[in-house]
Amino acid sequence: MNYNKMKIIIKIIMCISVIGIIYSLLNIAFWYIDNKRNENIVEELKENIIINENSNDGDNDNSEYIIDFDSLKEKNPDTVGYISVNSTNINHIVVKGNDNKYYLKHNFNKEYNRSGWIFMDYRNKLDGNDKNIIIYGHNTSDGSMFGTLRRVITKEWYTNMDNYIITFVLGKETKKYQVFSTYRIPVEDYYIETEFKDDKAFKTFVNNLIKRSVYNYQVEVSENDHILTLSTCTGNGKSRMVLHAKEI
Repeated sequence: MNYNKMKIIIKIIMCISVIGIIYSLLNIAFWYIDNKRNENIVEELKENIIINENSNDGDNDNSEYIIDFDSLKEKNPDTVGYISVNSTNINHIVVKGNDNKYYLKHNFNKEYNRSGWIFMDYRNKLDGNDKNIIIYGHNTSDGSMFGTLRRVITKEWYTNMDNYIITFVLGKETKKYQVFSTYRIPVEDYYIETEFKDDKAFKTFVNNLIKRSVYNYQVEVSENDHILTLSTCTGNGKSRMVLHAKEI
């Protein structure tokens, strides 16, 4: 290979490298802007959330949440609830779209946003008969949305029993859920099933979820129970971080 050809190849490689660096920097900048926008929305929505501490120690599981859903629905009719998970940054208004794609790329204000929003599976009916209510959110690097759900498989999170109770507010009703399984698993559809042919199928389903858990929460889940599932992707997008809890 002659000298001129070598120079051309080197220039091409350098151009490709520069373009790659610029693309990466632009992505970082866009993610930062989107996260900042969502951060501002979260702050604005706090005026619609009142937390009255009822316990001496101030644990979230003993708190009364008063959510102004009427005002929230005026801003976004897709609003369905509010989720809170102890020892994480998960304290969010939950929405539900017509599919499971829209809120992956849109925020509460329905603006295009790479960080998306916290949303419920569109298949859930919220008629009291849902056996598995599923809530999704992005695993953001700054810890917003479901970026801190990764903590639920750590020993530190597990050893604090105050973390075992999840609060989920639906309208005027505050529901409590007890964690029974936390784990990381390759991408699949099994754990996000919402329909079961009978009680036996549901019982088999929850038993499998319990077997997956990295920790033993010593919680029994029966065929009559209703469960809540929180799910987020991991950094490489090839696996999911999952939490399951039963209504108590």
